[in-house]
Amino acid sequence: MPTLHAEYITIREAFARLFSKRIWKQAKILLIGAILSPAERTVTAALRVMGLSGEKHFQNYHRVLNRAVWSSLEASHILLGLLISSFASNGPIIMGLDDTIERRRGAKIKAKGIYRDPVRSSHSHFVKASGLRWLSLMLLTPIPWAKRVWALPFLTVLAPSERYYTGKARKHKKLTEWAYQMVLQVRRWLPKRLLVVVADSSFAVIDLLWQLRQLKNPICMITRFRLDAALYQPNKPTPGKMGRPRKKGKRLPTLESIAEDKLTRWKRLTVQEWYGEKKRDLEITSQTAIWFHSGKPPLPIRWVIVRDPKKIFKTQALLCTDIKVSAEQIIEWFVRRWQVEVTFHEVRTHLGVETQRQWADLSILRVTPALLGLFSIVTLLANLHAKKQKLPVQQAAWYNKQLPTFSDALRIVKQTLFSLRPFQTSQFYNEIRKVPRLRSNYRFSRSSRTFLQVPIG
Repeated sequence: MPTLHAEYITIREAFARLFSKRIWKQAKILLIGAILSPAERTVTAALRVMGLSGEKHFQNYHRVLNRAVWSSLEASHILLGLLISSFASNGPIIMGLDDTIERRRGAKIKAKGIYRDPVRSSHSHFVKASGLRWLSLMLLTPIPWAKRVWALPFLTVLAPSERYYTGKARKHKKLTEWAYQMVLQVRRWLPKRLLVVVADSSFAVIDLLWQLRQLKNPICMITRFRLDAALYQPNKPTPGKMGRPRKKGKRLPTLESIAEDKLTRWKRLTVQEWYGEKKRDLEITSQTAIWFHSGKPPLPIRWVIVRDPKKIFKTQALLCTDIKVSAEQIIEWFVRRWQVEVTFHEVRTHLGVETQRQWADLSILRVTPALLGLFSIVTLLANLHAKKQKLPVQQAAWYNKQLPTFSDALRIVKQTLFSLRPFQTSQFYNEIRKVPRLRSNYRFSRSSRTFLQVPIG
């Protein structure tokens, strides 16, 4: 095991209390090996890159994931604390909430289900995907040296389909129920901070939003909103009237009719970051209302309609459970949600998500959240370098970038770890094959994987 820098050790040792001393020795090797592995993120790949391909008791490293007693939830708590102290020590805590499908095959993967593929599907075309559904909560915070917002995962849970619970004592949980429990857990960890959660329209559910408003310290949630939602004025109590008071007042026009009304007053707004674009001019209008459905509690919201003066994208609406937040602030917070999709892409490209081969139930519950959390750990390690000097930016003739991305952050961390010790690449001299200089009278043999000399003429 190489000796790390003191700053690296500080971040690594923050997780030491989760494990026993015997398990922690193996967990440290898996952590460094997962960062250094070039392709698949399996236990054997981590052992190979750490120079332990001859380890006879390799099964002990598998047991860190499928048998050892340690809490993934407590690991999320520690990781969140490290992220907040480094990037969000002041101001509100902005979090992104979204689900993703990890495409996995295998008859022994019990929690596997069939879901709608959000990448390949469209409004008119439905595509199914088989795999595991994960719900991830990420810290949306500006990274100073990247000069943009990154989505840093810290809490991820498995949300199986309803079919998985067939014949089991446990009741099926909807995606919104998982979301409520996750956000409520963060509130317990951070009882005094202002929490803001941004999500897509899947979480625009009255029951979920109303529960978050009823907390002792309410959580603000911002989601996409339907243009045909039923909105009402607040109820004005009538003095002296008998019976139960009404839950709502007069019915208001739908947001779709408001957007089409020529008398609607629009405000011009320039957004600095808009889904990959540096600046974007928008027109917005906003107001407060009561969102109500029969059998549901009345929910006070602030709605915002956003339209494009150039008419490139369709008119859309947002809702916020805190009616005191301005429309400009709602849009600024919600636009950060796009970074969640970027992180999902990065962990698949650079950290090997969907390349795992674990079949044990406990391993499945631990490995994918750990790889998502590894994205945040690499960012923390790269931040240590950025405090001392500017991070090197890897460029290409076809890709001219000025600021570091996650691939650059991972690259500097890997270079630092590789420089700590010489990693053995080959144990035997006969494994080295030299290519002959004169190749005109040689041909390559696929069977022997060598160049064979052939007669000329």
